Amino acid sequence: MKMINNLKGAKPPKVITDLRHLVLSSAEKFGDQYLYKYKKGDTFVEYSYNQLWEEMNAFGTALAEHGLMGRPIAVMGDTHPHYICTYFATVNGGGYIVPIDKELAIEQIVAFLELAEVEAIVYTEALNGKIAACADQLPRVRAFIPIHPETETVTTDKTVSFADMLAEGKTALDRGVTTYLDYEIDMEKMAALLFTSGTTGTSKGVMLSHKNLTAATNASCLSMSYDDNNYFVSVLPPHHSYEMTCGHLAMINIGGHVLINDSLKHVMRNFKDGKPNALALVPLYVETMHRKIWDTVRRNGMENRLRTGMKISSALLAIGIDRRRQIFSQVLEAFGGELKSIVCGGAPLSPELIKDFYAFGVTVLEGYGITECAPLVAVNSPGKIRFHSVGTPVRGCQVKIDKAEEEETGEILVKGDNVMMGYYRNPEATAEVFTEDGWFRTGDIGYMDKDGYIYITGRKKNVIILSNGKNVFPEELEEYLMPLDSVEEVVVLARENESKDLTITALIVPNAEYFGEKAKDEIYAQIKAEVNEINKKLPSFKQIREIELREEKFERNTSRKIQRFKVK
Repeated sequence: MKMINNLKGAKPPKVITDLRHLVLSSAEKFGDQYLYKYKKGDTFVEYSYNQLWEEMNAFGTALAEHGLMGRPIAVMGDTHPHYICTYFATVNGGGYIVPIDKELAIEQIVAFLELAEVEAIVYTEALNGKIAACADQLPRVRAFIPIHPETETVTTDKTVSFADMLAEGKTALDRGVTTYLDYEIDMEKMAALLFTSGTTGTSKGVMLSHKNLTAATNASCLSMSYDDNNYFVSVLPPHHSYEMTCGHLAMINIGGHVLINDSLKHVMRNFKDGKPNALALVPLYVETMHRKIWDTVRRNGMENRLRTGMKISSALLAIGIDRRRQIFSQVLEAFGGELKSIVCGGAPLSPELIKDFYAFGVTVLEGYGITECAPLVAVNSPGKIRFHSVGTPVRGCQVKIDKAEEEETGEILVKGDNVMMGYYRNPEATAEVFTEDGWFRTGDIGYMDKDGYIYITGRKKNVIILSNGKNVFPEELEEYLMPLDSVEEVVVLARENESKDLTITALIVPNAEYFGEKAKDEIYAQIKAEVNEINKKLPSFKQIREIELREEKFERNTSRKIQRFKVK
C-alpha cells in the first residue's frame, strides 16, 4: 500500500550546537510567539520563547547565588514551563538534571534522590506536601523549590519558591552578575541522570551527556517534517526521555506550539482545545483513540457507513484525489479537527491500526528508541513508511544486528553521539551492555531489510524458550491479537502444564464496550474462535494454546507500558 505524504513543506530545522544555543536561537527566531499554553484555574496562560530564555538565565543565576550552579538538581511533577526551565537552567550551568517519576512511592523517590546526591529539588503541585515532608531523610538537599507555593502545605527553613528564585536571579543579573552566563558548556559532561523503570534495586541510572542530548534533539528534528506551523498537545510525563527529547527539546528547536495536557481524564477535551496537527504518543494512547473511533461508530449504528466511506476514499486516493479530511471530518473532530500526523514509539503498533488512521487522513509514524540512546534510534519518515517496521536509523546513529549466520534475527546494536555515557556508579552493568568495539546492546531482537529498515520481533528478556529449543517472542503474538475489536489488552506468556511443558497462553482483557451485556461464556467462545483463526496463520510452535480472560486491566508504568513482571 503506497501512502501519500501529507506532511510536505516544513522549513528546514535549525541545527543546534548545544542546549544553551537551542534556547537562545529559538528566542531569537520565535521571540514572543507562545511555546507553551497551559491551564491556570479556568483560563489558558501562554508562555513565550523569550520567557524561557530570560527565566532560564534568571533561575540559573539564582542557582549560582545559592552555590547550586553545577550541582545535581532534581525536578518532579507534572509538565509545566518552569519544569522545563529548571531542566535547561541546570544543564546549561554545568549541573546534571535528575527527572524523577512522580508516581513512585515516596521511599523510592528518597532512595533515588540520595543515590543521585541531589542538592536541590524543584517540584510542581502534584508533589506538594510530600517532598518537604521527607526533608529529614534528605540531608544533602539544600533547597526545596515548589513551583506552586500557594498550595504547599509543608515548608522547611530550606523552602524557597520558584518565583522568589526567579526574582533573586533577575536582581543579580541587573547588578551585573554573569557567573551563569559566562559558563562554558562541556559537551562530554553528564547533563542528565535518568532512572530506568523498576525498583531502586533493579533500576539503573542512565548518564546522558550534553552531547547525547544535543545529538538526539538534532536527529529528532531532521527526521520529521515539522516547523513553527505545528501545534501539539503534551500528554506524556516529562521525566520520560521520549517526551523530553521529542516532545520538548525538539519542539522548542522547530518553534512548535504546545498545549500542556492538565489531566489524563481531560486528554480528549484538550485535543479539542489545542487543535493539534501533530502528536507524539506511545501506543496505548493511539490504540485508545482508535478503539474510541470504532466503539463510537458502532454505538451509533454507523460502522457500515464508515467502512463504505473508507472504500470510496481509497478509490479516490488511487487516482490522486484526496478527500479524506472532508469525508471523515466527524472522526477528526474528536481530536480537534486538525490532526495530520502522530509519531509513536515504545511498543509495536498494529499495521491495521496505522492503515485505519491513514484512511481517516492521519499519518502514523512508528519509531524506536531506548533511554540509553537519549532515546531516538529510528523512525519512519513522512512518505517513506513501511508497515511492521520502526523505520530507518536517525541522522548520526548507526545500527547493526548481532546474529549468527544461520539466524534471521539478532540483538539490535547501536552506535552514535546519542548513546549514553554509561550507568551511574555501575561499571559492571555498563560493561555488560557495550561490545569491545563500543556498540551498545539494546536487548531488543530484530532484523534489518536490504534498505536499512529495522523490524523488532521482541525483547531479549521476554523470549519464551520452548522445550524443542524454539524461541517465541510474546510481543509478536500480541501484535496479532491487539487489532481484534474484542480485545482491549493482552499479555502473552508461557504456563507450565501438568507435564511441565510450556504452553503459550494469552491473558486477555475483553473490550467491555464491544461486548455489551454478553455473558462470560459467550465472550470466551468468541475470542477463542478468533484466536483459533489467528493460529491457522502461525507455525505450530507459535500457536496460542490457551486463553484466560480477566476483568482487571494490567498494571502500567507512567510511560503507559504494561509491567510484565507483575503479570501472573
